[in-house]
Amino acid sequence: MTDAAPGKPSPFHSLKVLWVKHWTDQLFSFACERPEDFRFRSGEFVMIGLPGEDGAKPILRAYSIASPQWAEELEFLSIAVPDGPLTSRLVKIEAGDRVLMGKKPTGTLVLDALTGGERLWLIGTGTGLAPWLSVARDPDTYSRFGQVIVCHTVRNVADLAYRDFFTSGIHDDPLVGDEAKAQLTYYPTVTRERFETPGRITDRIRSGDLFADLQLPIGFSPNSDRVMLCGSMAMIKETGELLESYGLREGSNAEPGDYVLERAFVG
Repeated sequence: MTDAAPGKPSPFHSLKVLWVKHWTDQLFSFACERPEDFRFRSGEFVMIGLPGEDGAKPILRAYSIASPQWAEELEFLSIAVPDGPLTSRLVKIEAGDRVLMGKKPTGTLVLDALTGGERLWLIGTGTGLAPWLSVARDPDTYSRFGQVIVCHTVRNVADLAYRDFFTSGIHDDPLVGDEAKAQLTYYPTVTRERFETPGRITDRIRSGDLFADLQLPIGFSPNSDRVMLCGSMAMIKETGELLESYGLREGSNAEPGDYVLERAFVG
C-alpha cells in the first residue's frame, strides 16, 4: 500500500496486525508488527489509519503508542465512535489485517519534558490511559521517580481496560516487574456506576479524597510532584488549572516543567 507519487517513498508503514482484544463493544486494543527502523520515546503518539475506500486518501488519527519504547510490537488502545470515518472500520480489524502508521512519532507525554521529582502522577480518562501503559513499562520511569501513580477515570466499570494488568499483571513484567510492585499504585475511578472510588478524578482532587485514599499529603507540591495528563479536554483543562493553583508549571520538550499534557488531542 502506498499513498506516494511514483518514485517517492510512502509516508506510511503498512503494518500487519498481530492481535486484537475487545474490552467492550466500543473499546478495543490491538498490536502491530514494529518496523526495525522505528524508534520512539515512551509516551509519544503516532498517526494510525486505514487506506481510503474506493481510491480515497487514507484516513488517519493520532494514537498514543501503548507499548514501551523497548517493545517488539506496537500496541494501541482505541474507542469506536459510531459512524466515525476511521474507528467504525478500525474496530472490525482482525489479526492478519494491515493498518497504516505514520513514520514520525512525537508528543509531550515523555519523561524528557519533566524536571526531576519524587512522585509521578499519570492521570488519564478513557483511552487516555494508553500513554501510561507505555510510560509505566519503561525502566527509566522507576529510576527517576520513587513513586508512580496511574489514575484512570471511566464512565463504567467495564471501561477499566488493563485494570488487572495494573493491579497485578505488570508485576510479572521481565523488565520492570519488581520496580512496579514496589513503586506503582493504580487508582481507578468510575463516574456512572457504583464503585469504591466513584466520580471524576478532578472532583476527588478538589475534595482531597484522592490524597486521603493514597495516604498522601493533601494537594500537589512543585517540589515533589510531577504530572502527565491525557484524555478528555474537560479533564485536562480543569486539572491543568488545579495544578497551576498549586504552583506547578507546564513543561515541554524544549523547556521541561512540573506537568505536561498532550495538545495533539486537545481542541
